[in-house]
Amino acid sequence: MSPFTAQQPVRRFAPVCHDISLAGELVGLHDSGALWWPDEDTLVVSDLHFEKGSSYARRGVMLPPYDTAATLEKLAGVIDAFDPSRVIALGDSFHDTNGSDRLPATYRAMLTTLQLGREWIWITGNHDPVAPVSLCGETMEEVRLAGLVFRHEPEEDAAPGEVCGHLHPAARIRRYGRSVRRPCFATDGQRMVLPAFGVLTGGLNVLDEAWSGLFPARGFSVFMLGEGRLYPFTASRLVAD
Repeated sequence: MSPFTAQQPVRRFAPVCHDISLAGELVGLHDSGALWWPDEDTLVVSDLHFEKGSSYARRGVMLPPYDTAATLEKLAGVIDAFDPSRVIALGDSFHDTNGSDRLPATYRAMLTTLQLGREWIWITGNHDPVAPVSLCGETMEEVRLAGLVFRHEPEEDAAPGEVCGHLHPAARIRRYGRSVRRPCFATDGQRMVLPAFGVLTGGLNVLDEAWSGLFPARGFSVFMLGEGRLYPFTASRLVAD
């Protein structure tokens, strides 16, 4: 039985953000992993990876089957907190191209309810390069609004204002003899990579070679997710895995 039922209360989030300037636009970073853009009344999330558990099960790998329910509940809490007029999902919203078709009726109904009365944009990702099946919202490869552009994967030599996901950023610090590793936002003030919002997603250390060239060497900052707050650190404070 799924942990989500109609009677289970949605987790409430406080609509409090760490405000930063991104390519001249004021945005807020929320401890859920969502980005809030008040001037555009827009909430941005990345890498939901709905139906990851069922995707793995089809290949004989058994994972807890409740990831979609838990991610939906988390998303509902953030939408309840900010009540945005627009939601942008930055790609890999579904773990594979058939994920939206496998979405159970209960979860499909909940997602449809979250979409009511607001613009909803699905950005295509490498896991979900086509429009989701039988769901509301517009599907696009990227979206440009004011001074920002939203896409799934970061582009080489992108102009300032890029907001993306895909890399599932995580950061590690070592303090007082112990190490802490958490998902994070990563930015140099000109571009931003959001953490994966899905509950069944891993993270790639921002000092990994895969990040090479994305930001100036040690010339960026991270905001590690915590309970009810974010923990900012400059890249010089971070350690590799």
